Amino acid sequence: MSIEIRTVETKKDLKTFVKVPFDIYKGNDCWVPQLIREEMEIFNKKKNPAYDSADSRLFLAYKDGRPVGRIAAILSYAANEKYNIKNLRFGWFDTIDDYEVARALLASMEAWGRELGMETLTGPHGFTDLDPEGMLIEGFDQLATISVYYNHPYYVNMVEKYGFEKEIDYVEFKALPPYEEGIPPKLLRLGDRIKERSGIRILKFKNRRHVLKNAGAIFYLLDEAYEELYGAVPLTEKQINYYVKKYISFADKDLLKLAVDENGDAVGFLVAMPSLSRAFQKAKGRLLPFGWYHILMGLRNYEILDFYLAGIKKKYRGLGVDLLMVLEVVKAAMAKGVKFSESNPELETNKKIQAQWKYFNPTLHKRRRIFKKKIS
Repeated sequence: MSIEIRTVETKKDLKTFVKVPFDIYKGNDCWVPQLIREEMEIFNKKKNPAYDSADSRLFLAYKDGRPVGRIAAILSYAANEKYNIKNLRFGWFDTIDDYEVARALLASMEAWGRELGMETLTGPHGFTDLDPEGMLIEGFDQLATISVYYNHPYYVNMVEKYGFEKEIDYVEFKALPPYEEGIPPKLLRLGDRIKERSGIRILKFKNRRHVLKNAGAIFYLLDEAYEELYGAVPLTEKQINYYVKKYISFADKDLLKLAVDENGDAVGFLVAMPSLSRAFQKAKGRLLPFGWYHILMGLRNYEILDFYLAGIKKKYRGLGVDLLMVLEVVKAAMAKGVKFSESNPELETNKKIQAQWKYFNPTLHKRRRIFKKKIS
């Protein structure tokens, strides 16, 4: 059967693009469907401020008249300027188990890259670090979190066969809170010494309004904290407001930690939330009629805790600010009855972040990869 590649041009095309994974992962208990409405907003140039410094082209693969694959090609002017490169990103890559479909999608993305004068292709990732990134290469039997890609094992072979090679890996950990013994006394004593020595304290949020008042500081810190990490793209004022609304507006105040210095200036942050993976599976990509209910119940289920974002101002790194925030989250998690936590992706080279887990019986249970291919 012939394979046809079509460019997404209309709202109807975009909805088809967003819904492709629902067939590819049907019956897979580890895949977590995203909300269709939110996915469509990501590629809406009027709603996603990432388009102020980026462009994209979306491709759909059809076989026998049926959509069987997709890929998003992303031209990030901001990233290319920051790193002085000519690179085209790809993400939202999904395909049936047919290499010819994958090859056709990757070739279409590459052709656009050549047309633009690009020299390399990298992915999967998105417009910014706050989009999903990394192709799963280990942990296919583990439940995905809502902030990452899930993919079948055959994806890896397909991109490698097409000529992509490893660029860098992300690792993910599962950790257990210290229920029976409680937090080790030596850690609590260390935390007290850090507070005395540094003057750092962890802000206690009173209510949601208090959270939102300080939410902007989190993303300003994120910009600095992530500046040196692989592929990080600077955020604009509009993007910061966009992500505050998307991620912080429904955060649990007890699981969102902001470290401040003696002057009350923000120096570090940590964002954790109850896992919404099973809730999103029950919602099946829709808020109506009952998706909102499943998500609301998920926000009240503290069995699994997902760590989403963390960062520390450069000046305060190595002073123990990270430990102070982790200790406060662990206290809140224990009070809420959390059974285990998920780290979400951390760069394999970021040993300082990974070291935070050593006190909580960590297991490296997932690994994902950014691939790269030279095209000139």
